[in-house]
Amino acid sequence: MRTIPLDSLDLAEFIRPGDGIVVGQGTSEPIALTQALVAQRERLGSARLFFGSGFSDVFTPEASDRLHYSGIGGIGTHRRLTQAGCFNVLPCHISSVSPLLQSGAIPCDVLLVQVSPPNERGEYSWSLANDYLRAALGKARIVIAEVNAQAPWTPCDAPLTEAEITVRVNTDRPLLQLPSSPFGDLERRIATFASQLIPDRATLQVGIGAIPEAIMAQLKDRRDLGIHSGMIGDSVADLMEAGVVTNACKEIDQGISVTGTLFGTDRLYRFAHRNTAIRLAPTSYTHGSASLGRLRRLVSLNSALEVDLSGQVNAEALGNAHIGAVGGQVDFVRAARASEGGASIIALPSTARGGQESRIVAHLHGPVTTARSDVDWVITEHGAVSLAGLGLRQRAQALAGIADPLHRETLLRTAAELYGSAS
Repeated sequence: MRTIPLDSLDLAEFIRPGDGIVVGQGTSEPIALTQALVAQRERLGSARLFFGSGFSDVFTPEASDRLHYSGIGGIGTHRRLTQAGCFNVLPCHISSVSPLLQSGAIPCDVLLVQVSPPNERGEYSWSLANDYLRAALGKARIVIAEVNAQAPWTPCDAPLTEAEITVRVNTDRPLLQLPSSPFGDLERRIATFASQLIPDRATLQVGIGAIPEAIMAQLKDRRDLGIHSGMIGDSVADLMEAGVVTNACKEIDQGISVTGTLFGTDRLYRFAHRNTAIRLAPTSYTHGSASLGRLRRLVSLNSALEVDLSGQVNAEALGNAHIGAVGGQVDFVRAARASEGGASIIALPSTARGGQESRIVAHLHGPVTTARSDVDWVITEHGAVSLAGLGLRQRAQALAGIADPLHRETLLRTAAELYGSAS
């Protein structure tokens, strides 16, 4: 391992023209390294970048003159790249990213990561993300690690060792902040329906956004909840400190909140630092069927852009506008449906554009993210319906019943045209 001062780092010494570069996603993006990559790109030739989610402003459409972007979708600030037409969307489950890296379908010649300073054993924690990065590390010719003095040392599966790092760059800079999304009356109404499906001792998978935050805020009277999720935010730290999340009743990892990424603020990062009640695990474990299949009372909380009258879910794009991603939705929806005492929840507002457009639709305006055969509970601010065991006609009527009243009559009429009237 070589230690190089940031202002002396010449990426052309390590990156070859045409290399595939994998970058730590979300809050774990190594900002000092990605800024250097953009600034030095003209001397590097072309390079292919793969991302998960993005929350920084480093990568711009202008930088696509040398950097060819690809990733799982238009999450966060990557949305502007998809809108500019310079981002190649790879529609895949999060659980598939590691196998695609291992097979070479997603090329990784260079890995850029942010890690914590080493502990007393010389181990570098993955800090804010331990998702598919080890799979990428196994294929990388070069590993450049930004060792950020402000990055928390979080307990994680298989931390890095000095021997696995090619170049170490020391920094001391603030971490990316992802505050909890504010929520209002609409989200509270949705959360009221959703929270009724979350019993004591349930294990939760939760995403980011106003609706998940509103749901978490309504769980303060629960006991012994558990966490097994692809990501967690500040609200999980709040519930852990309040004694609501104890993980005491989980069938695996008792006493430990398991996640792949920390998407929060310094409040969460400080809480996670050397906290043995949290563990960051790779996607093969957080999203893997072998681990998920062992959990009882697993409740998955996911969102959607729209749901059609047959129960198909679109969580990715509206027309050519890529807004979300496949992500881990299908992995957790299937696991929660199969879990004894569990529940799979798709929660969304009933309308968009100030009520002008219904998000319960006759036909999707984008791809099918989750098949109708996998969907169970769908919740809006107007109610909750379970699609399990319902035929197409009954599904359409049930979903129209939780649409906004202004759109309900049209949807019921369309449902009758598509699937026939009730006898």
